Amino acid sequence: MPHQGQLSSIGEFGTSHLEEFSLQVLLQATNNFSEEHKIGTGSFDSVYHSTLDDGREVAIKRAELSATSSYAGGTKRQGQADKDHAFLNELESLGRLHHRNLIRLLGFCEDCNNRVLVYEYMSNGTLHDHLHKLHDSPLMSWVARIKVALDAARGIQYLHEFAVPPIIHRDIKSSNILLDGTWTAKVSGFGLSLMGPKEDESPLSLRAAGTVGYMDPEYYRLQLLTSKSDVYSFGVVLLELLSGYKAIHRNENGVPRNVVDYVVPFIFKDEIHRVLDQRVPPPTPFEIEAVAHVGYIAADCVTREGRHRPSMSVIVNSLERALLACVVHS
Repeated sequence: MPHQGQLSSIGEFGTSHLEEFSLQVLLQATNNFSEEHKIGTGSFDSVYHSTLDDGREVAIKRAELSATSSYAGGTKRQGQADKDHAFLNELESLGRLHHRNLIRLLGFCEDCNNRVLVYEYMSNGTLHDHLHKLHDSPLMSWVARIKVALDAARGIQYLHEFAVPPIIHRDIKSSNILLDGTWTAKVSGFGLSLMGPKEDESPLSLRAAGTVGYMDPEYYRLQLLTSKSDVYSFGVVLLELLSGYKAIHRNENGVPRNVVDYVVPFIFKDEIHRVLDQRVPPPTPFEIEAVAHVGYIAADCVTREGRHRPSMSVIVNSLERALLACVVHS
């Protein structure tokens, strides 16, 4: 369990500007972490929406208490260690990162068994919900979807190429891409993130972690992590945006199917129009060119070997060109 000494040392990571909230303030803001304030549940935590006394609208992420853990027998301690690690990871990573396409961490609270992080509130929820749950969404246009993809790509590019040291996110997925009140997309969910090797350094060797359907098969198979593992996961998100299918979904016979296995063959045959999300109006002639281009980018991202995948800079440049092709002719 991290103690106050560990948190104090986080100042070394440039997080000294973060606000330390008292547990009392957060209990008051969420009515004792009540269900009516709860807006989400993750692997290790629950998220609550509230407005602080000073008028700031925030999302409050609270690690589930060890006393209520459902871990069986000998795995309970490991489960608690994972939670503590995720808490410190988010604090260390986000505390020193500033980019318009990364979720902003405002502060934290560590009080006895409570581990709480306070973020800016993202009023338009997750990309996952807009693609798979909501029937009516402003993301029902190709321009809007490509813009969200570009925003998220810029956030990941910052992690890989401008953060010092660079960061590998390890859990890029549509539910970790959030949308603010102006529909700007921001990358969140840094519980698994690691300070990664630079492009020319050897990969990190460690047990694979991430979310099924988004996890780089090469990382899973060889347990060697590089920034190209994030690129693979981002490619899956692009395929979701294009097709409207979940990363793992059921085919017409009810058999689970991976969006990569289903959609990429159509991209290779130049038949992407056959797998585009039917809920989005058919692309105009200019949009179809841009959408096909995004398809090629996605296919490159999910190539089997990491060394053949593009860097996030290349991806950002390609998505900028795709968006421009749509906007100029709209």
